Amino acid sequence: MKKILFQDTSFRDGFQSVFGARVLTKDFIPALEAAVRAGIEHFEAGGGARFQAPLIYCNENAFDMMDTFRQTVGPKIRLQTLARGINVVALEPQPRDMIDLHAKMFKKHGMTRIRNFDALNDVNNLIYSGQCITNAGLEHEVVVTMMELPRGCEGKGAHEPAFYIETLKNIMDSGVPFVSVCFKDASGTANPRKVYETIKQARKLLGDKVELRIHSHDTCGTGVAQYVAAIEAGADGVCCGRSPLSGGTAQPDLLSLWHALKGTDYTLDIDVEKIMEANQVAKECFKEYEFPPEALAIEPEVIFSPMPGGALTANTLMMRDTKTFHLYPQVIKNMAECVAKGGFGSSVTPVSQYYFQQAYANTVQGKWKKITDGYGNMVLGYLGKTPREPDPEIVKIASEQMKKPVFKGNPLDVLEPGIPKAKKVLEENNLPVTDENLFIIGAMATKGGNKGLDLLQGKARVSVPKKKPAPAAAPAAAPAPVAQVSGSATSVNYGVTVGGKTFSVQVSG
Repeated sequence: MKKILFQDTSFRDGFQSVFGARVLTKDFIPALEAAVRAGIEHFEAGGGARFQAPLIYCNENAFDMMDTFRQTVGPKIRLQTLARGINVVALEPQPRDMIDLHAKMFKKHGMTRIRNFDALNDVNNLIYSGQCITNAGLEHEVVVTMMELPRGCEGKGAHEPAFYIETLKNIMDSGVPFVSVCFKDASGTANPRKVYETIKQARKLLGDKVELRIHSHDTCGTGVAQYVAAIEAGADGVCCGRSPLSGGTAQPDLLSLWHALKGTDYTLDIDVEKIMEANQVAKECFKEYEFPPEALAIEPEVIFSPMPGGALTANTLMMRDTKTFHLYPQVIKNMAECVAKGGFGSSVTPVSQYYFQQAYANTVQGKWKKITDGYGNMVLGYLGKTPREPDPEIVKIASEQMKKPVFKGNPLDVLEPGIPKAKKVLEENNLPVTDENLFIIGAMATKGGNKGLDLLQGKARVSVPKKKPAPAAAPAAAPAPVAQVSGSATSVNYGVTVGGKTFSVQVSG
């Protein structure tokens, strides 16, 4: 019987998919300790939005969080993070010096493996970042990103098994070093049969020695079916969450998959009773957190957007904050068009955010009246090559609005070094020039400011989705007056008790 490997994603993707990654370190450490006691040996521990969110919403340094994670689990546990190709853990492409610094810093702060993907499946965006990861002494897990196409987009030659295998072949031909391959479906929408065919061909192409994994979400309810299909096709490992950070927008649940594999030639090597005990600790840890309803529910219409689980709750939290949540159904509808006209990049961060931002703008301001920066740069080629050519009319609109030409080169070739600029910011603000601070400043720089600088200056605020305290109980009402009546028809004597004291009152008529 084949033992299927698994990574516990509760403490990274689970946080992102349920709480928009806004979780305080002190709140989850007891749950992490319980998971180690339960025998789990592989955790997702950071990267992705769990680099940005601690800085922006938790008033925490992400490197400190990673250090605490490593100290908690001990030296032997595999800790894995998520990187976005040339974006690493930023939302915008980073220059070469920052990409290299990313790998060195994550190695320094206790990580074992980095899963590295490019939302456009542009292999050129994986080569340099993958080499830096390997040079830093980390395991490089290279990724092919997946999703289901919106209705009406079938037959475009993207996001079919042949396309995914072509991408994998390009990765292998590129010479980028890797120790494992992951097929990542951030929206959980790829048809299980498509997953089976893709993994089967990938297994044949890679041979038996390369570790082959799948990562998905349960947003539309088919995550476990995808995993079973992938396992039967030859996958070695999966990503699972655990209650209460599993299912819905998060990963398929570990116990649910264990149950689904009963009676097959595959099993998960877990102690079910200990896993259940660890789950109870986790439930206790997060009892004060507000679980958004959309994070817990199956949403089949996500198939037609497709909206990733890790982005869904971050966006709905934003829409609640801006009082626009009532527009969410229309935004999701418009998102499908943004995918179709944008060149079919995978709906995974940051491209999923570009799709959402453009769909939001199309909903609020009118279709294509405002091309958002991320979406515009994508269709113009500044993020790399999209799987298929974007709609020519949208490219024209983007070029005119942004006053930028179409770009066909390597995005890294037009980015200025980031470390000198970050150093200048630190020096101007009398902050220590450390490698960690350089990376935080460089990765968090945006047109609207620098949230990393806010943290280092002590200006960051805490904004986590915890339940609001129940309103204070109103003070007990004074006892109603008690009347004791006696007398004649023309004169009535009252004994009135107020606040525990009795007064004699006579009323004459």
